[in-house]
Amino acid sequence: MADLKDRILDSLKSVPVPGGGTLVSRDLVRALNVEEGAVRFVIEAPSAEVAAGFEPARIAAEKAIREISGVKSVNAVLTAHGPAAPAQKAPPSLKVGGHPTPQQGGPQKVSGVDRIIAVGSGKGGVGKSTVSSNLAVALAKQGRRVGLLDADIYGPSQPKMMGIQKRPSSPDGKTIIPLKSHGVTLMSIGFMVEPEKAVVWRGPMLMGALQQMLGQVEWGELDVLIIDLPPGTGDVQLTLCQRTEVTGAIVVSTPQDVALLDARKAIDMFTTLNTPILGLIENMSTYVCPNCGNEEHLFGHGGVRAEAERLGVPFLGELPLSLDVRLAGDAGQPIAMGEGAAAVAYGHLASRLIGGGMG
Repeated sequence: MADLKDRILDSLKSVPVPGGGTLVSRDLVRALNVEEGAVRFVIEAPSAEVAAGFEPARIAAEKAIREISGVKSVNAVLTAHGPAAPAQKAPPSLKVGGHPTPQQGGPQKVSGVDRIIAVGSGKGGVGKSTVSSNLAVALAKQGRRVGLLDADIYGPSQPKMMGIQKRPSSPDGKTIIPLKSHGVTLMSIGFMVEPEKAVVWRGPMLMGALQQMLGQVEWGELDVLIIDLPPGTGDVQLTLCQRTEVTGAIVVSTPQDVALLDARKAIDMFTTLNTPILGLIENMSTYVCPNCGNEEHLFGHGGVRAEAERLGVPFLGELPLSLDVRLAGDAGQPIAMGEGAAAVAYGHLASRLIGGGMG
């Protein structure tokens, strides 16, 4: 199906439109849907005034698509920004955000998702998002069907770290078709806004967005959905744990005391919300100089392990501080995809979760 859609879009790249460019280069194709060889889509002209001039492009688009192997029928509808006849209106545009809808009963399961693992931290800057993306990739490498939800609404970083930045499609303005990258099914608020645009929302808008990304996304059948939470103990964490059946939480911290102080607050929050703690991870645990091989503990060492022992929760492992991890994340190629020491560490982490029945 995806291959056929790609061939259709490639074909539409050659269909010129008034004013220059093509249907694809001008981003005029909407609601492309392919079902058993039947192709339906909308051509959205820039304005109602110029829409009539786009009729030849609509006819040419249908003709080009009929020539593609596997296509049985084509229906292209022409519409435009602004007022238009009801029969030519495009499907409702997908918008994320808004007040959450009422929910009856307690926490609900996400359709098709076997387990949900929330990855949290007491404070920012400890590498929680890096851990989330690399853990997702490591689990996928070991044969698991993995989803990754970037719930860090104010600071979504997964589009950058997973190397994909485009808007998800929606056949009806309600259902969201997630993206895929490195074997992981992916959704982030970052796909819905411009990368430089700030998300300036109050609590109810955050909760509404989270509810949409959990309930309206077609996650498919997943063994595990990893949720990259924002730092701290705020509205998103509270909403998630109260409205959704979360299998458990992983708390990420660096070894130094100031990070552990905030990690304890995150642990207490999950405990208060009756969300099991699956374990603690010590990130940036050690640094090995790439030139001389000398090992340093820049942020201390062993503090997270000691805290896990004190609390009686699993210690899931130590992850190194590495320039390669940062470069891989910036390049959209998570380090867990490779074979180096950091990739091995994430592989061990994934194996431990699978061995514990959580992967």
